[in-house]
Amino acid sequence: MNHRLILPLCFGLLALVIPQTDGNARRRGIMGKKAPEVWASAWRNLPKGEKTYSVHANRGRVICLFFFQSWCPGCHSRGFPTLASLSKHYSSQSDVTFAAIQTVFEGFGVNTPAKAWSSMRQFGLNLPIGHDSGPRGRRSATMGRYRSGGTPWLVIIDRAGIVRFDGFHIAPARAQKLIDR
Repeated sequence: MNHRLILPLCFGLLALVIPQTDGNARRRGIMGKKAPEVWASAWRNLPKGEKTYSVHANRGRVICLFFFQSWCPGCHSRGFPTLASLSKHYSSQSDVTFAAIQTVFEGFGVNTPAKAWSSMRQFGLNLPIGHDSGPRGRRSATMGRYRSGGTPWLVIIDRAGIVRFDGFHIAPARAQKLIDR
């Protein structure tokens, strides 16, 4: 057998067996890092006297952030129902807080603040909601800070301000285990 062919053949076979990863997937999210502030140009349903939702001001509580777009089918089929389930489950616990932010990165004419408020009403969610629309063709500022991969995107931040989950989908039961921990 020709020994010059063995090494390239082995590497070729490994390439077929070892799963390939998208280089961008490794750069998504900030799990294990300190959570940055969120930003929105408009807010609704904030606690009395507040002008914005602040990650820093909520340190000491578990924070669940939900990033969405009003036109996103996955947000409506999975994201909002998960958020509704979690926010209902923790509604009587003051040490867990929720906020939703419409992080617009496409469909600027459709994903408006009014549509964001409407989406929240549709799912019976009465929690702080922001609208973060970056310049056309650019991700919202909050998406950039959290390196989210799109919508729906859920972030769970522990009491010390460290991101413990950030990703597209999580089952409510798994999210509850993370929040309770």
